[in-house]
Amino acid sequence: MPITVPAYGKEAAGRLASMADVTADDGALRRFLHGLPGVDAVGLQARAATLGTRSIKTTAKAYAIDLAISMIDLTTLEGADTPGKVRALCAKGVHPDPTDRTAPKVAAICVYPDMVATAKEALAGSGIHVASVATAFPAGRAALPVKLADTRDAVAAGADEIDMVIDRGAFLSGRYLAVFEEIKAVKEACARPDGSAAHLKVIFETGELETYDNVRRVSWLAMLAGADFIKTSTGKVAVNATPPVTLLMLEAVRDFHAATGIQVGVKPAGGIRTTKDAIKYLVMVNETLGEPWLTADWFRFGASSLLNDLLMQRQKLGTGRYSGPDYVTVD
Repeated sequence: MPITVPAYGKEAAGRLASMADVTADDGALRRFLHGLPGVDAVGLQARAATLGTRSIKTTAKAYAIDLAISMIDLTTLEGADTPGKVRALCAKGVHPDPTDRTAPKVAAICVYPDMVATAKEALAGSGIHVASVATAFPAGRAALPVKLADTRDAVAAGADEIDMVIDRGAFLSGRYLAVFEEIKAVKEACARPDGSAAHLKVIFETGELETYDNVRRVSWLAMLAGADFIKTSTGKVAVNATPPVTLLMLEAVRDFHAATGIQVGVKPAGGIRTTKDAIKYLVMVNETLGEPWLTADWFRFGASSLLNDLLMQRQKLGTGRYSGPDYVTVD
């Protein structure tokens, strides 16, 4: 079935509007963000480590593996990408294990804007979304008109989802309102003439944000600006998704939902390579946000290399033996 994320309800939209004074000017936004509770780094890391020790039995593991596969954004973001490579990736997304058609499809195929039309054609009728990075990915170093044009081009080509990167320099220098306004502008650029819109994932590049407090602040900033998803990383830097950072973002989503009634998704990206790692993240989602977030509508993995390990573990559960890496395709 196609992935659909509900629009904000009237009550939720009203609650968000009631927080408009928070973003009225740079001073108000700064006071709000710096007024958020400070992060207990030791406690956060200990909680993430504890959740990673949960024991998952065989039946639950089989369910978790299929769930994780269905949450993957299968990605190719290389300068050497070709239409053929994109079509091959789309075929893998539709049938991750050609020897077992019961394997679930992935959530989305993520490509550069110029490859959106190719992916859209290859995935027609599959129910898999096409996601596109935009806004001068991965550095985000471009003028706003360029970023908006990048976004509009991807949406016009058929992108269902846009993964934008924030201006980390602006955020780290305290220009919070500039970052807020940029996210809002990109959100508006996601709209289509027919009234529908591509969903917006906002990438923080948490490995460059220096502190846990900054991660909490940028999470709230992005959600206030209208992000449909908040995402850890581009996968293009040394430090990408980590359990403590992802847990902190999940907690921010929980608190934002309690304050506004608005449900926002979370996407850890980069560095998640094994089934064991994926299950740890699913446990974190379940224990922090609960079952409503345990779907591809609200949680994704940005980890293409993860898929092969999930498939090998899935084959192991089905056959009792490991098939080895030669039995899965190399992306």
